[in-house]
Amino acid sequence: MRTYFDEISKIAGNVVTVKADGIGYDELAVITSRHGTSLAQVIRLEDDQVSLQIFGGTEGVSTGDKIRFLGQSFRVPFTDDLLGRVFDGSGQPRDGRPEVKAETVEIGSPAVNPTKRRVPDKMIHTRIPMIDIFNTLVGSQKLPIFSSAGEPYNDLLARVGMQADAEVIILGGMGLRHDDYLTFRHRFDEAGVLGRTIMFIHTAADPVVECLLIPDLALAVGEQYALQGKNVLVLLSDMTSFSDALKEIAITMEQVPSNRGYPGDLYTQLARRYEKAVDFDGAGAMTVLACVTMPGDDVTHPVPDNTGYITEGQLYLRHGRIEPFGSLSRLKQLVNGKTRDDHRDIMNACIQLYAQCDESREKREMGFELSDWDERLIQYGDLFEAKIMNLNLNIQLFDALDECWKILAECFRPEETGIRNAIIQKHWPKKVLQEETTETSKA
Repeated sequence: MRTYFDEISKIAGNVVTVKADGIGYDELAVITSRHGTSLAQVIRLEDDQVSLQIFGGTEGVSTGDKIRFLGQSFRVPFTDDLLGRVFDGSGQPRDGRPEVKAETVEIGSPAVNPTKRRVPDKMIHTRIPMIDIFNTLVGSQKLPIFSSAGEPYNDLLARVGMQADAEVIILGGMGLRHDDYLTFRHRFDEAGVLGRTIMFIHTAADPVVECLLIPDLALAVGEQYALQGKNVLVLLSDMTSFSDALKEIAITMEQVPSNRGYPGDLYTQLARRYEKAVDFDGAGAMTVLACVTMPGDDVTHPVPDNTGYITEGQLYLRHGRIEPFGSLSRLKQLVNGKTRDDHRDIMNACIQLYAQCDESREKREMGFELSDWDERLIQYGDLFEAKIMNLNLNIQLFDALDECWKILAECFRPEETGIRNAIIQKHWPKKVLQEETTETSKA
């Protein structure tokens, strides 16, 4: 039986400080007040001064209340009964259904030793051409979506969740508006994937301390499913809200602020979550796709800046599209050479021509006379944006590659694409190739 402590010396925000001994970091505690009981977690140890964050807030808590430490860190039940359910940041149901009873697993455990991981080699098909062709998502990859406010990043996450070939989908929502949460739920339900989805949701109206637990809850459950041999996709939105919650707690704790007021261990806190992505040898894999909003569209902001050093590339979401310049999947070369022999050629040629299209558009905007080549580049850019860059598309990889060939054939001659002749002969639309060969013979 743990001893009660009642020497509360400070209450600040959602944090209380009590004099106690024999307490461990991250340990849970129950605070008993005249208004009932509240769950709290240790977030700081300094000599015999123990600081705890209270999940339900400190309203009704006084310095004379009793605190009982439970001798364990936060745990989450793990069972297939979680599938199709929605929980809040403290692990309690928010879908009106009964609480889940099962064996529990600890959250926030260390990441898997890199020497025990498989080298990623499996593509995750999302049926979004700008990802599948140009920034291929690989199993066990950790890939952020960098987005400014107002961009449809949650819509993109929902679409990936609906279309990706994952066996289990786990959504960790942080600071979501209530309508965003409902949109995720309705779209997953309409797509028929809600039965294999687990949602841990923290809304903007919930206590800020619960926001910090969302990634750990999602990743702990995902890791257990991966150990069972399943391919798990974890969607996190948004990690800037998570970082802002860290900053708020750090200010309450009177920590010395770092860049723009964020705590000095921001990099470590982010890495602890991102590095949970893993491909187990002899089991399944857990892939992490996380949204990171950039205040003022500033990529040097501490959250995207630190994220870029941890993750394996990034997707830039601008003007409602995945930006082809700057977006990068550093692991794509491990898989896109095994998909189809023209994958890399199409990837390189389409992006090079689109870059030239941007130059031709600039010439048009500045009033310069356009050549026939400029006109065809602009035509290509319009078709490429409508038929490939559109995020509402749902196309299998091979069909998307074929569509790229059709767009190229509509705007250019084979020799103008820079693609190897052997690949041209094999994949260039046959009817177009025959017509061009006949015209050349007549000439």
